[in-house]
Amino acid sequence: MLSSKRCVKLRAKVSEIARKTVNKSEGTQKLSRESADVREDPLLAFREEFPILAKTNYLVSNSLGPMPRTVPDKLAEYARDWGDLGVKAWNRGWWEYPVEVGNEIAPLINAGAGEIVMMPNVTIAQTAVLSSMDFSKGRDTVVMTDLDFPSVRYAYAEMARRLGARVVSVQSDDGIGIDLERLLAAIDDRTCLVAVSHVLFRSAYLMDADAICEHAHQMGALVSLDSFHAVGIVPVDVKRSKADFLTGGVLKWLCGGPGACFLYVSPEVRDRLKPALTGWQAHARPFAFEETMEYTSGPFRWLNGTPVIPALYVSAEGPRIIRRAGMEAIRAKSLRLTTRLIELADARGYKVTAARDPERRGGTVAIDVPHGYEVAQVLLSKDILVDYRVGAGIRIAPHFFTKDEEVEEVVHEIDRCLESGSWQRFTEKIAVVT
Repeated sequence: MLSSKRCVKLRAKVSEIARKTVNKSEGTQKLSRESADVREDPLLAFREEFPILAKTNYLVSNSLGPMPRTVPDKLAEYARDWGDLGVKAWNRGWWEYPVEVGNEIAPLINAGAGEIVMMPNVTIAQTAVLSSMDFSKGRDTVVMTDLDFPSVRYAYAEMARRLGARVVSVQSDDGIGIDLERLLAAIDDRTCLVAVSHVLFRSAYLMDADAICEHAHQMGALVSLDSFHAVGIVPVDVKRSKADFLTGGVLKWLCGGPGACFLYVSPEVRDRLKPALTGWQAHARPFAFEETMEYTSGPFRWLNGTPVIPALYVSAEGPRIIRRAGMEAIRAKSLRLTTRLIELADARGYKVTAARDPERRGGTVAIDVPHGYEVAQVLLSKDILVDYRVGAGIRIAPHFFTKDEEVEEVVHEIDRCLESGSWQRFTEKIAVVT
């Protein structure tokens, strides 16, 4: 007969075996469900590339894309190279990184090798473009819109005036899009440069880049597209549109992290313009340390000071994943999920700040509800990652790795928040970014 102590131990062992059996069964069921999901939506196979997806509903790639799992090793590689090589690391590729990393992004916009350089941010890249313009020969106008990203507008407004140019800003009727005919009418024989957003940041309205470039060129003007909110979620083709310049960044849809943006310059204009915002990387003989500037040719001509090396170690990791996933598949899924978001919002009477026409819609749907800022904070507290923008609402940005049920979840959580009044606990708390 077993002692009471041995009986307790035996029951504990049986319970442990039972628990492991249940856990194993649940794990098997989970794997089976995940396999079924991937069969139905092959893009979900890429979820394993982004560790944060295991614990969050990540719907904010329009602001900051999730970190690829390979990034920590790349940052460690940077530390090892700096630590082991010291100054010799410049001779092991650091100097060339701004162009080599650009070559990784080039296929995503149908650019060629050596047509993209990396810069710290788009404001600097766009300012380099503006600084290369000559406004002294009867063309004294830059055409923009009132829905372009403010950081770029600030730089253009301040520098254009000092360069003797004027900025004409085309207004929006509804705060969502820009009337194409009105924009084209603003581009005339005084226009030197058209500098507009490819996808508008508040509403994700997709501008007709091909039509803009065609008309601008007919009028003798150049075009600089700010495609930060386009590349990685919308197919972009600089050869088809014939854009003269295009800027973007890996921070958002490309999942490459902060500190690395890119500037495409068309081969047709690259070597005949001289950006005044320049530096030693653009010099024909940078290590001769000469007193006067002599521009080099090719992509380095558009660089300026010392590049942000740590960011360049990791910035191509996300774009490589995007290339594997395929832009056509990403675009198709984005349209399906954003359409579903609009349907869910419409069914509840929530105001939608997004283009209804899928051909004019980027990757984000903004839903404007009462107490929208506070509701967004509730969502964030529940690891449903979104952001809020004044004049637009709660911006929700599904990406290629998003599950259909995650789109449903965010809207249902907005419902619960408004019904329960849980948003009230955030009325006195102001976040910096989201």
